[in-house]
Amino acid sequence: MRVLITGANGFVGKNLIVHLKERKDVDVLTFGRSDDVLALTERVAVADFIFHLAGVNRPLDPLEFGQGNTELTVELCNAIKASGRQIPVVYTSSGQAALDNPYGASKRGAEEALQALSAQHGSPVHVLRLPNVFGKWAKPNYNSAVATFCHNIARDLPIQINDPAAVITLVYIDDVIAHFLALMAGEKAGVEVAPQYQVSVGEIAERLRGFKESRNTLITDRVGDGFVRALYSTYLSYLPPERFSYDVPKYCDPRGVFVEMLKTPDCGQFSFFTAHPGITRGGHYHHTKTEKFLVIKGRARFGFRHMTTGEFHEVVAEGDNPQIVETVPGWTHDITNIGDDEMIVMLWANEIFDRAHPDTYACQVKP
Repeated sequence: MRVLITGANGFVGKNLIVHLKERKDVDVLTFGRSDDVLALTERVAVADFIFHLAGVNRPLDPLEFGQGNTELTVELCNAIKASGRQIPVVYTSSGQAALDNPYGASKRGAEEALQALSAQHGSPVHVLRLPNVFGKWAKPNYNSAVATFCHNIARDLPIQINDPAAVITLVYIDDVIAHFLALMAGEKAGVEVAPQYQVSVGEIAERLRGFKESRNTLITDRVGDGFVRALYSTYLSYLPPERFSYDVPKYCDPRGVFVEMLKTPDCGQFSFFTAHPGITRGGHYHHTKTEKFLVIKGRARFGFRHMTTGEFHEVVAEGDNPQIVETVPGWTHDITNIGDDEMIVMLWANEIFDRAHPDTYACQVKP
């Protein structure tokens, strides 16, 4: 299938091209601002599907609205008619097409041209009035507050907020692309991309500042689902390469090192530690706190003793045979490096360590 993308150099176009190039059944054709109308006619003539993303939204001269939106779309429709084929078209319009302003009128004119094409020529047409789209590769300091905020906060630059309570409607770029691909496959005919997020400008800025600060606190936001997941991914995409990495604290003593990696609001924290041969760590119990240990390198003996019955138990684990060892409330426990080399162990605790209430009480496994 040959897929033509107009506006291929824009934010949405760049994301769409990357997704399409992952497929072996698609050849991508592009039409950009520097191409002439003759090139558009030639590429439409061999296209099987068209994503019409090209448009003008911030011209120096308001007359460019009509030229870049309505007139270009009319040319596209004429090229489709000239091809003699009913080529499907997905058009990215705007909610402003319902408003009485030069930009809205130009987008509405483009919609009407495509609707006439569908009625007169039979080409399937999908008009999507997209809200504010956010995600990787959007241009900062242009027409996306999210892109500007991400770019500036990632670089320690100030941001300007006139009304923190102002609510904007957002849709994530990956959801837009998924909708596009479903339309191309004939799987849906909806006119709205979902999900859409109603979020205040102040909340967006607060979330982004929290993402940045998490490198200091090590406490991550809940970034695995929904809007926060999408916003976190977007924020990271604006990091300059020199900020792709960051240091975390390392605590050293004669036994080895202890390093905290990540903390969560309600699902504990992750860390790792090392131990030299013959070294024993631990020797304490918890009433409620729990932990999971995974030996990455070396050989370890875990010792357990029940605090009331005195029952004793041992587990030997080693890096060559991945095995989770859990600490159990009410059992004092320790871990000894019984190998010949340095031992490295990953550790997850179900709660962030609280020095004021550590729920950790010293008690040797073998009294």
